[in-house]
Amino acid sequence: MATLREIRRRINAIKSTQKITKAMKMVSAARLRRAQDAILKFRPYASEIDNLFLELFDKIPNYAHPLFFKRQVKKILLLVLTSDRGLCGSFNSNIFRAIEDFINKKLKTKYENVKVSLICVGKKGFDYFNKRNYRIDQKYLNFYADLSIDNVRNLIEIIKEKFLTGEVDKVYAVYNEFISVISQKVKIEELLPIKIVRKVKDKKNVRAIYEFIYEPDKEKILNSLVPKFFEVKTYRMFLESYASEQGARMTAMDNATENAKELLRILSLSYNRARQAAITKELLEIVAGASALKEIK
Repeated sequence: MATLREIRRRINAIKSTQKITKAMKMVSAARLRRAQDAILKFRPYASEIDNLFLELFDKIPNYAHPLFFKRQVKKILLLVLTSDRGLCGSFNSNIFRAIEDFINKKLKTKYENVKVSLICVGKKGFDYFNKRNYRIDQKYLNFYADLSIDNVRNLIEIIKEKFLTGEVDKVYAVYNEFISVISQKVKIEELLPIKIVRKVKDKKNVRAIYEFIYEPDKEKILNSLVPKFFEVKTYRMFLESYASEQGARMTAMDNATENAKELLRILSLSYNRARQAAITKELLEIVAGASALKEIK
């Protein structure tokens, strides 16, 4: 049985840990509010760009763009979005498991002798895949400390250059989509070549009723819209990942705080039992000593 000193030491250690987890929960909650606000505001814009892109694409038969070009797949690039810090539950481990399954069970069976490389955004992803000898083309650490469209745009240009020069034949992004504070979903999306996913047309949509006049012309507008469409799609993934990370960390720290509270309750009971046992033992020793003195007299 643990001594009173050991139990007191454990209680003090857990109280210190509880203060840290509670503070981290509050910090993540504040960051989550900002991240959630950003993604909720950006989603309608991304959706409208998507609708405009599909509408123009439907109106131009046989439209071709370098970012649409499909070729024999020999080299695949994965854009991996993870966190720089831990203590966020299964946020990163879900990504790792999904990527390994995706590479081993899908890519290597579908494409013969395919070479897979990674661009890791986040220290946790880089550390994990670097230790397992995956080919990492580039790493971006502390990227979310200054998450902006300009920083993401620089990364997008690198990815586009790799695809247009034939350095890679396909590009996928792996990230956590923000569902709610307690729920994130791992998504694997094909970035390049751009894949057209047509939506069911809404008859109530104004665009479905009226024919608009486009200036200078539809094709020129679509040529300028394709890079914007790709940029918006990629930036949305970063916003989703950051919001998911803060939600996962807030949930993990809340659970840790509650677990610490339960541990303190259990240790307090153990401490009280041990103290009562020590007091009882001392009383028994005093009574035994008194009885021995009586017998001597």
